[in-house]
Amino acid sequence: MTIHILTVLPELLQSPLSHSIMKRAQDKGLLTVYVHPLRKWAVNEYGQVDDYQYGGGAGMVMMPEPLANAIEELSKDKPFDEIIFLTPDGETLNQKIANNLSLKENLLLICGHYKGIDQRIREKYVTKEISIGDYVLSGGELAAAVLVDAVGRLIPGVLNNETSALTDSFQDNLLAPPVYTRPAEWRGLKVPDILLSGHTAKVEEWRYEQAVERTKQRRPDLLED
Repeated sequence: MTIHILTVLPELLQSPLSHSIMKRAQDKGLLTVYVHPLRKWAVNEYGQVDDYQYGGGAGMVMMPEPLANAIEELSKDKPFDEIIFLTPDGETLNQKIANNLSLKENLLLICGHYKGIDQRIREKYVTKEISIGDYVLSGGELAAAVLVDAVGRLIPGVLNNETSALTDSFQDNLLAPPVYTRPAEWRGLKVPDILLSGHTAKVEEWRYEQAVERTKQRRPDLLED
């Protein structure tokens, strides 16, 4: 999979994409991430990519010309399966969206900044708009990092144990059950006996029951879905 990211602050994406599972995915050649500084397509020698909004009001808007030129240049060699704008008013990211995007081959993420991007770019180029929650960040860079991580870890071969992703929270609309590790007793608190029994079928049954119960308590809306 290849993911391109358009941003005015490429430095914000260096650390999230250079460590842990995302680094492993790139080292294995399973994921390639290109971070493109939007100012490369600026409208003048001063690096301008934003301007005042029509109608007045506080906050600058990212101009259409730099974004259009960037999108068109980057899509010349290979069309994008999705052009995604990270925005608070987009569809809220969930596991189903991450699963679907992990099946794509070539994605472009646009990181908004200031008051966002010119609406005409959204209408002409953007195929999907995604939010990571009902709050506002300074820009779309951190949201892009979240999306890359959520999608990248699902690519076959990225995780050492591929079944791990299948038992994550939100797969099958359930939260993950409680997990334990050594020691079997810690400060008077014991691991449930069933997990020490070695009976795989009963362990899986217990985990499913715990997942359902935890979902009922914390996210009953998932069971309604």
